[in-house]
Amino acid sequence: MLGAEYSAPRCEVIPLTNHEVSLRIDGMEKTRWHYGTNAPRPFFFPFNGPSGASLTRMGHPGAENHDHHRSVWFAHNSVNDVIYWSDRTKARIRQKHWYAYLDGDEEAIMAACAGWYNEEGVEVMEQETVAALRPRSFGEHALEIQVTFRPAKNAKSVKLGKTNFGFLAVRVAKSVSAYFGGGVISNSEGQVDEINIFGKPARWMDYSGPVAVGEGRSRKSVTEGITFFDHPSNPRYPTSWHVREDGWMGASFCMHEGLEVTHEKPLTLRYLLHAHRGGHNRAKAEGVAEEFGRRRGFEVYKSKRKHRQYEVKRK
Repeated sequence: MLGAEYSAPRCEVIPLTNHEVSLRIDGMEKTRWHYGTNAPRPFFFPFNGPSGASLTRMGHPGAENHDHHRSVWFAHNSVNDVIYWSDRTKARIRQKHWYAYLDGDEEAIMAACAGWYNEEGVEVMEQETVAALRPRSFGEHALEIQVTFRPAKNAKSVKLGKTNFGFLAVRVAKSVSAYFGGGVISNSEGQVDEINIFGKPARWMDYSGPVAVGEGRSRKSVTEGITFFDHPSNPRYPTSWHVREDGWMGASFCMHEGLEVTHEKPLTLRYLLHAHRGGHNRAKAEGVAEEFGRRRGFEVYKSKRKHRQYEVKRK
């Protein structure tokens, strides 16, 4: 007996070998989640633009001590006074399991659980991550990310120290960077360049520049970029930003003060990465920000349905 008629959804989450998950729109990969133990912490790479070229890179173009800059990644420089930012410590972030993979025409959703382990291998903090890939007009797309941090089960609290580094950061492609390429950093407040933006609060940050597409004589440069949005529901909104002309930007949640996270008061942060055509368009960014601000966050919960352990839904 044949099964019911099947219509392929536009947006899909495809688990792969080597601890990787591909997020696709219309069969084309837009980004990939890596969570294997060959890296100190999970990350997204590539993060492709509308042309198909990656707007992010692995590592710094000119500094070997920045290999911890893995495209789009989560880290923090001070968790219970332990560094989780650098690769040169034994502290690790490890995915423990996935909750759900959901396909659909409007979005593809991946939800997973990770532990933050100190240098003795003891879990001190748990991270719930929900990532939703959403198509937009003109071949653009957005990756919506929600993370919830809570102490590990056997810990009463976890201390996040004051630092510029953490939680979510983006290392852009060499050609997109302002120093190594032809890129421009700008923000929601109309400020441009690292010297005018670093440490300032803003609703969003944009890094745009040229990327090469095509092969042989048809190879050419087009301008694309990533707009990184802070959500209005986030504590300390609008966030301060750590940005560099050498090619990275990070939402710096603990730039001015630390935070103690407890089971009663977990920390939830929501961000959006918009891969767009052309340079920074303020009017377009305002529209994306307004839409993102209205959209509800996610809830992960135990499922009562057959063949499902967990469910993910908009609140």
